[in-house]
Amino acid sequence: MSSKVISLLICFFILHLLAAGRVSGCDIGIYELKKGDFSVKITNYGARIISVFLPDKNGKINDVVLGYDTIKEYVNETRYFGALLGRVVNRIGGAQFTLNGTVYKLVPNEGNNTIHGGPKGFSFVVWKVSEYVKDGPCPHLTLTYHSADGEEGFPGDVLVSVTFALKDPYKLSVEFKAKALNKATPISLSHHPYWNLGGHNSGNVLSQVVQIYASHITPVDEQLIPTGEIAPVKNTPYDFLKPLKVGSRIDKIKIGYDRNYVLDSNKKMKPVAVVYDKKSGRVMDIHATAPCVHFYTANWIVNVKGKGGYVYQPRSALSLETQGYPDAVNHPNFPSTIVNPGKTYSHSVLYAFSIKK
Repeated sequence: MSSKVISLLICFFILHLLAAGRVSGCDIGIYELKKGDFSVKITNYGARIISVFLPDKNGKINDVVLGYDTIKEYVNETRYFGALLGRVVNRIGGAQFTLNGTVYKLVPNEGNNTIHGGPKGFSFVVWKVSEYVKDGPCPHLTLTYHSADGEEGFPGDVLVSVTFALKDPYKLSVEFKAKALNKATPISLSHHPYWNLGGHNSGNVLSQVVQIYASHITPVDEQLIPTGEIAPVKNTPYDFLKPLKVGSRIDKIKIGYDRNYVLDSNKKMKPVAVVYDKKSGRVMDIHATAPCVHFYTANWIVNVKGKGGYVYQPRSALSLETQGYPDAVNHPNFPSTIVNPGKTYSHSVLYAFSIKK
């Protein structure tokens, strides 16, 4: 079957889904960034990272993020595999907030609350490809999206961009930008790769070692909405200030890790976390400009058929989503996520991969 026929079939499928409001056009593609034996694939459907190929200590190359084989599966999924999250990442309690005296009612998509920007958000729209350089000294891809006033209930028009770039050696940078055009609006962007440094099909991540540079978390209620507190991790199962296996204390938590951490450093580009998989030797060191990171252990990934037919289960990956304070619009004591008209939000993340033999 020719590539033209395949593209037409994808288009017909996307058009069939337009009535559901999940997608807005047919210009969906997969874009590879490549630098030697390091490669990343991204789709402009939801600005998703769909694969990251890295060598291990024996030179074997594996894909270290969970996902699917086809774009169709990303359109239908509800787990945000690799997706860009916005206009506001994480949860907004009661699916509403008050800004400058106006109550904004959002579209709920997790009980009575809104998560990751609503049922459509930025994860289920087609982004425009603004610039693409596959390889060479600076492989990069820039995607853009215009979020309209009232989209998912949020005020104001916002122009959003994200740039993925490969840097030496084995570094992936992600730069988010968003400009509020005509109204004040909350903006807090992130993305949601499900990492398994042993390989996407290598089983659970309980033996992988994690260090998170955060002395505090934001506690939540039974609906996982922040209470407004900022609590120390000391003497709790959430303490990863020193490197620990993911599974060392996970059974002391009801389901698994799903919590926002407040990072310690006040530097603009600050250390976030380090993940190490002894079996493969792969190490991932994360730095970011955001004040927080959400640590999640794929607790709700149950019998999910992924790449190559491999079935993903709970704790088969971990996510470290750098972000602003969750539900900050409803907690005046949290640093604000409001961006005023004419101002630009920015957030940079750097993933540095290495091998420990």
